[in-house]
Amino acid sequence: MEDSQRRLFWHGMFLFFLGLITGFLEEKFVNPRMGLAAHLEGIMNGTFLLALGAAWTQVRLSTRSKVIAYRTVLYGTYANWLFTTLAAVFGTAALSPITGTGHGGKPWQEALVTVGFLSVALSMVAAAVLVLWGLRRGAAAPA
Repeated sequence: MEDSQRRLFWHGMFLFFLGLITGFLEEKFVNPRMGLAAHLEGIMNGTFLLALGAAWTQVRLSTRSKVIAYRTVLYGTYANWLFTTLAAVFGTAALSPITGTGHGGKPWQEALVTVGFLSVALSMVAAAVLVLWGLRRGAAAPA
Protein backbone atom coordinates (compact mmCIF):
# COMPACT_ATOMS: atom_id res chain seq x y z
CA MET A 1 0.00 0.00 0.00
CA GLU A 2 1.32 3.40 -1.00
CA ASP A 3 2.20 5.58 2.02
CA SER A 4 0.04 8.52 0.86
CA GLN A 5 -2.91 6.14 0.43
CA ARG A 6 -2.48 4.92 4.01
CA ARG A 7 -2.25 8.53 5.24
CA LEU A 8 -5.49 9.37 3.40
CA PHE A 9 -7.16 6.47 5.21
CA TRP A 10 -5.78 7.74 8.56
CA HIS A 11 -6.90 11.33 7.92
CA GLY A 12 -10.29 10.06 6.76
CA MET A 13 -10.84 8.15 9.99
CA PHE A 14 -9.50 11.03 12.09
CA LEU A 15 -11.80 13.56 10.42
CA PHE A 16 -14.69 11.10 10.76
CA PHE A 17 -13.83 10.90 14.49
CA LEU A 18 -13.76 14.72 14.76
CA GLY A 19 -17.21 14.76 13.17
CA LEU A 20 -18.49 12.30 15.76
CA ILE A 21 -17.09 14.39 18.63
CA THR A 22 -18.59 17.53 17.08
CA GLY A 23 -21.96 15.77 17.06
CA PHE A 24 -21.76 15.29 20.82
CA LEU A 25 -21.13 19.02 21.27
CA GLU A 26 -23.52 20.53 18.73
CA GLU A 27 -26.08 21.67 21.33
CA LYS A 28 -23.36 23.61 23.17
CA PHE A 29 -22.60 25.90 20.20
CA VAL A 30 -23.98 29.43 19.82
CA ASN A 31 -25.67 28.15 16.65
CA PRO A 32 -26.64 24.49 17.18
CA ARG A 33 -27.87 24.19 13.58
CA MET A 34 -24.42 25.11 12.34
CA GLY A 35 -23.06 22.66 14.92
CA LEU A 36 -25.08 19.94 13.20
CA ALA A 37 -23.61 21.10 9.88
CA ALA A 38 -20.08 20.89 11.37
CA HIS A 39 -20.83 17.37 12.62
CA LEU A 40 -21.97 16.35 9.14
CA GLU A 41 -18.98 18.03 7.48
CA GLY A 42 -16.62 15.97 9.63
CA ILE A 43 -18.48 12.75 8.87
CA MET A 44 -18.84 13.43 5.13
CA ASN A 45 -15.34 14.78 4.58
CA GLY A 46 -13.86 11.87 6.53
CA THR A 47 -15.83 9.44 4.39
CA PHE A 48 -14.69 11.31 1.27
CA LEU A 49 -11.03 10.92 2.31
CA LEU A 50 -11.55 7.20 2.90
CA ALA A 51 -13.09 6.85 -0.57
CA LEU A 52 -10.32 8.90 -2.16
CA GLY A 53 -7.76 6.77 -0.34
CA ALA A 54 -9.31 3.67 -1.89
CA ALA A 55 -8.92 5.19 -5.38
CA TRP A 56 -5.59 6.94 -4.76
CA THR A 57 -3.39 4.38 -6.52
CA GLN A 58 -5.47 4.91 -9.67
CA VAL A 59 -4.83 8.68 -9.75
CA ARG A 60 -2.18 9.13 -12.47
CA LEU A 61 -0.46 12.49 -12.00
CA SER A 62 3.11 13.73 -11.96
CA THR A 63 4.70 13.54 -8.51
CA ARG A 64 4.37 17.31 -8.08
CA SER A 65 0.70 17.37 -9.15
CA LYS A 66 -0.13 14.42 -6.93
CA VAL A 67 1.46 16.15 -3.91
CA ILE A 68 -0.54 19.30 -4.71
CA ALA A 69 -3.76 17.28 -5.02
CA TYR A 70 -3.04 15.46 -1.76
CA ARG A 71 -2.27 18.61 0.23
CA THR A 72 -5.13 20.56 -1.31
CA VAL A 73 -7.69 17.88 -0.53
CA LEU A 74 -6.43 17.59 3.06
CA TYR A 75 -6.59 21.35 3.51
CA GLY A 76 -10.08 21.53 2.00
CA THR A 77 -11.57 18.72 4.06
CA TYR A 78 -10.11 19.78 7.41
CA ALA A 79 -10.76 23.48 6.76
CA ASN A 80 -14.36 22.72 5.81
CA TRP A 81 -14.93 21.07 9.18
CA LEU A 82 -12.93 23.77 11.03
CA PHE A 83 -14.64 26.82 9.52
CA THR A 84 -18.08 25.26 9.87
CA THR A 85 -17.26 24.56 13.53
CA LEU A 86 -16.01 28.13 14.00
CA ALA A 87 -19.24 29.41 12.43
CA ALA A 88 -21.16 27.35 15.00
CA VAL A 89 -19.00 28.59 17.88
CA PHE A 90 -19.15 32.26 16.80
CA GLY A 91 -22.76 32.12 15.63
CA THR A 92 -21.85 33.66 12.28
CA ALA A 93 -24.13 33.71 9.25
CA ALA A 94 -21.33 34.15 6.68
CA LEU A 95 -22.14 32.29 3.45
CA SER A 96 -24.70 30.20 5.35
CA PRO A 97 -28.13 31.72 4.73
CA ILE A 98 -30.08 28.66 5.91
CA THR A 99 -28.09 27.48 8.93
CA GLY A 100 -27.10 31.04 9.91
CA THR A 101 -30.63 32.48 9.97
CA GLY A 102 -31.15 34.63 13.05
CA HIS A 103 -27.47 34.59 13.96
CA GLY A 104 -24.58 36.94 13.40
CA GLY A 105 -21.07 37.23 14.73
CA LYS A 106 -18.71 40.13 15.18
CA PRO A 107 -17.40 41.62 11.93
CA TRP A 108 -13.97 39.96 12.31
CA GLN A 109 -15.66 36.59 12.94
CA GLU A 110 -17.88 36.97 9.88
CA ALA A 111 -14.82 37.94 7.79
CA LEU A 112 -12.75 35.02 9.07
CA VAL A 113 -15.48 32.49 8.34
CA THR A 114 -16.19 34.03 4.92
CA VAL A 115 -12.52 33.89 3.87
CA GLY A 116 -12.30 30.37 5.30
CA PHE A 117 -15.32 29.11 3.36
CA LEU A 118 -14.05 30.74 0.16
CA SER A 119 -10.65 29.08 0.61
CA VAL A 120 -12.40 25.73 1.13
CA ALA A 121 -14.40 26.18 -2.07
CA LEU A 122 -11.31 27.05 -4.12
CA SER A 123 -9.19 24.25 -2.69
CA MET A 124 -11.86 21.57 -3.13
CA VAL A 125 -12.57 22.59 -6.73
CA ALA A 126 -8.83 22.55 -7.48
CA ALA A 127 -8.42 19.15 -5.82
CA ALA A 128 -11.42 17.74 -7.71
CA VAL A 129 -10.03 18.98 -11.04
CA LEU A 130 -6.61 17.44 -10.32
CA VAL A 131 -8.05 14.10 -9.21
CA LEU A 132 -10.41 14.01 -12.21
CA TRP A 133 -7.46 14.75 -14.49
CA GLY A 134 -5.50 11.94 -12.87
CA LEU A 135 -8.40 9.51 -13.29
CA ARG A 136 -9.09 10.27 -16.96
CA ARG A 137 -9.02 7.37 -19.38
CA GLY A 138 -5.77 8.33 -21.14
CA ALA A 139 -3.79 9.19 -18.01
CA ALA A 140 -0.40 7.50 -18.07
CA ALA A 141 1.38 6.30 -14.97
CA PRO A 142 4.04 8.83 -13.91
CA ALA A 143 7.56 7.91 -14.94
